Amino acid sequence: MALPTMTAEQRTEALAKAAAVRKARSELIGKVKDGKVSVADLLKKADSDELVKKTKVAAVIKALPGVGPVKAAKLMDQAEIPEDRRIGGLGARQRAALLEALKD
Repeated sequence: MALPTMTAEQRTEALAKAAAVRKARSELIGKVKDGKVSVADLLKKADSDELVKKTKVAAVIKALPGVGPVKAAKLMDQAEIPEDRRIGGLGARQRAALLEALKD
């Protein structure tokens, strides 16, 4: 399938929009790192907030204080969440399992 041809103006708008989304997602991850936002809060916001919905679960878990790549992978495996899953794609069972795994 061929990509649609964009004008220079459309391309500039798309690039600006993508940069704004990346910046907002980075700020969200920063809030998780600082402990201002919990995973439970993000899961509650996921139904109404498009930014949260499209954020990868692995990025959020890795941002938690004291959690690195190895522990994040272990937690996701424990909750049976694939590595590339986004918060909006989690089912009720996976959300509950993730919160339970984070309690341990």
